[in-house]
Amino acid sequence: MTPSRVAAVIPARFASTRFPGKPLADLTGKPLILHVLDRAAECKTVSRVIVATDDERIHETVLRAGFESRMTRADHPNGTSRIAEIAETLDEDLIVNIQGDEPQIEPELVDRTVTLLASRPDVNMATLVSPFATGEDPANPNIVKCVCAVDGRALYFSRSVIPFNRDGAPDAAQPLKHVGLYVYRRSFLSTFLALSPTPLERTESLEQLRVLEHGHTILCAHGEAHFTGIDTPEQYAAFVQRCRARL
Repeated sequence: MTPSRVAAVIPARFASTRFPGKPLADLTGKPLILHVLDRAAECKTVSRVIVATDDERIHETVLRAGFESRMTRADHPNGTSRIAEIAETLDEDLIVNIQGDEPQIEPELVDRTVTLLASRPDVNMATLVSPFATGEDPANPNIVKCVCAVDGRALYFSRSVIPFNRDGAPDAAQPLKHVGLYVYRRSFLSTFLALSPTPLERTESLEQLRVLEHGHTILCAHGEAHFTGIDTPEQYAAFVQRCRARL
């Protein structure tokens, strides 16, 4: 089942502790946010792509490139809150949260996650998990891990290695990497933001745990995600090198 009305909303802000001005970094010849928009526009299930920002420079850059952009309040505590402000004005059935620092996000994996949630009208939220790529360290706390039930529900997200292979069994379940892509039913976003913060959320500093702790379901689409987000100037430099190598 493929929904007829899906909007992708990309939160983008200029201020960043580790990489100020990241959305407009343009050493590839194109601002980073436009790389993300180009990928989002390739998603077959998405009928509309919108940047949500509180920065006029980002807003104008997106508009000049021919994409849709909306200005938001500046006081949002996180990207989900910023997306919810925009979602209140939309009538699409599903809202996709694509991070503004994922210039190599794979459209097929977005479509897979959208289609999964669309097939389950009893569930309000879905995300993406992936096997770890060669060279990625599951012990890295900056890479969030997820364990899933046999029916595809997320059981837990953690910065620690889960599951723990106590006996070193060669056929043990392997850790899955959580990819920060979310699909919501539009009506659920306001419910999500109204939920009170929870102990596990605060402990792990992972917002999605609030959903699980309050008894809601998150479905997990599975796929091999070869892209990584850009959080630092060093990661951006590596992205620039990959772009130049393809020329």
